[in-house]
Amino acid sequence: MASVTKIELLTPLEVAGAMRVSTMTVYRLVKSGELPALRVGKHLRIRVGDLNNYLESRMVTPSQEGGAWLAE
Repeated sequence: MASVTKIELLTPLEVAGAMRVSTMTVYRLVKSGELPALRVGKHLRIRVGDLNNYLESRMVTPSQEGGAWLAE
């Protein structure tokens, strides 16, 4: 019997809760291609690794010029 790799999948609602945004924001990120997702039947699922990669890519760091980095 072939072994199956366990992949942690999240629902859009779980992703929204983790990111503190609306589920509509999650659906927009998926539709725009910014956040990869899988379709399982009629349902979307997001891999934990893909969510972590998205969040890492959006990391903001303060600029050398002071506090103006929040307004970008």
